[in-house]
Amino acid sequence: MGGARHPCREGTPPSARRRRGVGTRDGARMSTLVIALHGTRRPSGAIFAEGLRDAVSAELPGVDVQLGFVDIHDELLATTVQRLDSSVIVPTFLAAGYHVAHDVAEAVRLSDGRAVATDHVGPDLVDAIHDRLVELGAPGDAVILAAIGSKRPGATAEVHATAAHLSTLIGQPVHPGFIFASQPSLEQAATTLRALGHSRITVATHALLPGRYQHHIAALGLPASHPIGLHPRLVSAIASRYRSTTGDRVMATAARTTRRLDPL
Repeated sequence: MGGARHPCREGTPPSARRRRGVGTRDGARMSTLVIALHGTRRPSGAIFAEGLRDAVSAELPGVDVQLGFVDIHDELLATTVQRLDSSVIVPTFLAAGYHVAHDVAEAVRLSDGRAVATDHVGPDLVDAIHDRLVELGAPGDAVILAAIGSKRPGATAEVHATAAHLSTLIGQPVHPGFIFASQPSLEQAATTLRALGHSRITVATHALLPGRYQHHIAALGLPASHPIGLHPRLVSAIASRYRSTTGDRVMATAARTTRRLDPL
């Protein structure tokens, strides 16, 4: 993504802090949670990433939470993971495109067994997309689900499934439209809906944070929702995947940490 030079490219990125997990009372070490993100040069993207890490840390007291990036940054996910004794990577992507299938899998492969990856968070975030659409106001008589796009059929199929789920939630037709790689394009989706007689079309944004893609959406001249951003559903999706991978130990440790922090 274009824009100003990303702060994380200057000096040591946040993910390079040498924390090797958190010790539990019995001496065992809990795995570090690595939030895997695409990466961006935009300062707003850095703010989002740090805010997400802080929110997930608050959800998982006592767990070391770090960021890992699959693109843009000087230190990429595979290097971040290799510095850690044990880690759980949560792919924070809306669909299982190239970065999930290749970059995350490669980071696990190069970790020599010290890292595992969970499923990506996208399937849990339809309600978050719905909430952002509701914030926009009435959805009109049809919606375009505006997605970035992928050359991978599985990722495209996920967007179609999200559109179908969103349609059920709002009780209106939802057609996916893609900005890159996949079909139909945003313009084709709009043309199809108008041909079906829909005149009050809105756009639901299938993205985590703002980016260059937004000028493609703006070119439609239709009301469009905000990206998901720091939505509680995103935070809970990341935390729940970590918990399901690490089991009861993280829950017990988090409970002990909370009791220590509670003055009562």
